[in-house]
Amino acid sequence: MKKQILVTGGIGYIGSHTVVELIESGFEVIIVDNLSNSSIAALNGIGEITGKSPLFEKLDVCNKSQLRSFFEKHAGIVAIIHFAAFKSVGESVSNPLKYYYNNLVSTINLLHFMKEKDIPYMVFSSSCTVYGQPDELPVSEEAPVKKAMSPYGNTKQVMEEIISDTLASTPSLKAISLRYFNPIGAHPSALIGELPIGIPDNLVPFITQTAIGIRDELKVFGDDYNTPDGSAIRDYLHVVDLAKAHVVALQRLLNKQNKENYEVFNLGTGEGVSVLEAIKSFERATGEKLNYKIVDKRPGDIEKLWGDTSLANKELGWKAEKSLDDAMLTAWKWENYLQKRK
Repeated sequence: MKKQILVTGGIGYIGSHTVVELIESGFEVIIVDNLSNSSIAALNGIGEITGKSPLFEKLDVCNKSQLRSFFEKHAGIVAIIHFAAFKSVGESVSNPLKYYYNNLVSTINLLHFMKEKDIPYMVFSSSCTVYGQPDELPVSEEAPVKKAMSPYGNTKQVMEEIISDTLASTPSLKAISLRYFNPIGAHPSALIGELPIGIPDNLVPFITQTAIGIRDELKVFGDDYNTPDGSAIRDYLHVVDLAKAHVVALQRLLNKQNKENYEVFNLGTGEGVSVLEAIKSFERATGEKLNYKIVDKRPGDIEKLWGDTSLANKELGWKAEKSLDDAMLTAWKWENYLQKRK
């Protein structure tokens, strides 16, 4: 019998790409998602790419009674990959309670049922935002977790603490937190990709929507940061590379290769790219010219951040392989597919 893997938020951007990689690695996947920030169309995309339709249930992981019914119905789950969370830095600043409730309660509920139903393993979708603005770059897993720059970042810090404390009290549970940098791009098939609801919060969907004419211009938030070209620097990681890392982390747990019952890994390319360099990459990869304007910085944004990924390279045997230009080209193909689908 195949091992059943529960993927929360599996209709979302990173979740859907990870579901594809799981299915292609031979796992049986069950997705739960409340579709608050995703489209059920991703389920069709997953089916087209893999030739298989994973089980899907629409439910809110914050709803304990819904979750209880779900776990009573599905007794074969051996591990959880937990993506379900709100993720907009800007929105978290303006509506912190929404973020604290959704992100923390969902995680607490899952841990509760892991203990109750003897589900031993979790791969947790964490974030480089836990580092705040680090003292040294690239930032490694040994860097101190500093005061978060946003409520979103703080929820990721607290969720990691909740998982770590629960594991310390329940040695039968094991988890890996993957702190990833900035996922971009889309599946090479262009059948799934990033699908922001409303105005995008992330750079690349804003780039592609501007290039295709949905947005009049791209706003670049700040050009007076202490960086070579004045724009903020991030570590942009192709979403397919990121999805593959979740499969590797899951296999590490299932094969009992983990060295401790709670492990943390950075996932990124290990290289910092400025916003203006990302714009040039898009123009180079697609041949499209972008209309962009420099505007004021946003509250909660970090100046520069990129990762030291040597631990993941060594322990997981995982490395980001796809280029920035490749990520931009797949994002552009996905945007074109979206417009045709309308």
